[in-house]
Amino acid sequence: MARPQERRVAIGVRLRRFPQFLTLGVRPNLEDYPRRHLELLRGAQVIYYPTQLFAEQLHALGKRIFPSLECHLLAGDKIKQTHLFGLAGLPHPRTRVFYGRQRREILRHFDFPFVAKTPRGSSLGQGVFLIQGPEELESYLARHPVAYIQELLPIRRDLRVVVIGFQPVCAYWRLAPPGGFHCNLGAGGRLEFGGVPPRAVELAVEAARAGNLDEVGVDLAVVEGRPLLLELNFKYGHQGPRRAGIDIPAYIAEAILAGRLGPR
Repeated sequence: MARPQERRVAIGVRLRRFPQFLTLGVRPNLEDYPRRHLELLRGAQVIYYPTQLFAEQLHALGKRIFPSLECHLLAGDKIKQTHLFGLAGLPHPRTRVFYGRQRREILRHFDFPFVAKTPRGSSLGQGVFLIQGPEELESYLARHPVAYIQELLPIRRDLRVVVIGFQPVCAYWRLAPPGGFHCNLGAGGRLEFGGVPPRAVELAVEAARAGNLDEVGVDLAVVEGRPLLLELNFKYGHQGPRRAGIDIPAYIAEAILAGRLGPR
């Protein structure tokens, strides 16, 4: 076991199981940290899992961080992610964002049914809505001053590819339950391994490289053999990898300690 002064410094809890990492935890006020912890943060060249609370500030101070700053900037923001896909020329479903009075123009661009999403801060499929008529649209708009609208794809399953260090670590299908719309496991979806198109995995890695995303769960749809990017997840579930026999935190810790993974 490394001596305490040699331990790598982390803020978020991803690597707290591993004694080679000193996990400080998230405290909303810096004065809540012991002085020794603040000295470690100031002295460390690399900070692991800085969390969205501290990532930008640490980066501004010249610290190297893992995951990358881009992971933190894009986390939980579907609008930014969609713009990344578009600017990088990567295939994704037809999507438009409507602000304020622009929301009146939705039906000029989309016919029922279509998909509406909570553009920021949603997870586990809770911010994804199937809009089949005017009442559902009005209900969605009443709760969303910014409307994120996407074409409805003819799919009953989506694909999750976990990419770490720009390498695919695990890929699996998520199937919607009978009569259901959401494929997320928390919404009753189920996992299926096998038959994952190589091009879909390649596209997930391409998206990670385009955004400098060194740890990300990439969600995709496959329509008539063509993969499309749906969303980027930075707090992705581990149930799928576990079923594939992969312990994600252990994989990451081992790769960091071996020098295969870390800020570039």
